Amino acid sequence: MKKISTTIGILCLLLLAACNQEETEDTNQQISNINSEEEHQPVNAIKESDVLVDLKNAEGDKVAQASLVETDSGVNIALKGNNLPPGVHGFHIHENGLCEAPDFKSAGGHFNPFGKKHGFDHPEGRHAGDLENIEVANNGDIYTEVRADLVTLEKNKRNSLLKEGGTALVIHSEADDYKSQPSGNAGSRIACGVIK
Repeated sequence: MKKISTTIGILCLLLLAACNQEETEDTNQQISNINSEEEHQPVNAIKESDVLVDLKNAEGDKVAQASLVETDSGVNIALKGNNLPPGVHGFHIHENGLCEAPDFKSAGGHFNPFGKKHGFDHPEGRHAGDLENIEVANNGDIYTEVRADLVTLEKNKRNSLLKEGGTALVIHSEADDYKSQPSGNAGSRIACGVIK
């Protein structure tokens, strides 16, 4: 009788171990499936609901694309480009949705619906269109994300990028010093794209 009890006990333990092994394999398979699905998703994929902006240089060649997404803390701008001059460049939102080459002055000044001064380091700053500098790699490529926390994509708001006439994204030839008026001494405008 004691041998039968021991045998039954051993069989129960073996059965439990087999069940646990099967559950572990199922869990591992589920994790593997999830990882496999993620591998097939494009990195930083652009959603259909995003606002897309093509930036072109003075020759009319597309050198970058920006994806703008409304968040709880402003608008996130994901910028991907190539064939740009390497180095640090000023990057701003300008007040007019007009990008006439070669100088893009048609985009006007920085988007400034609140009447502030230019620059993160200015005591009376900053423009709503002031953004952090971007850095282009030595091969002319860039992928970066910046947050524009003083603007929105909601229409009919004072600080909406989708205002009547639109706005524009502009890349400058030099870095923004975050304080010089009116545009941070960032040099000429080398690429422009209309936000609409």
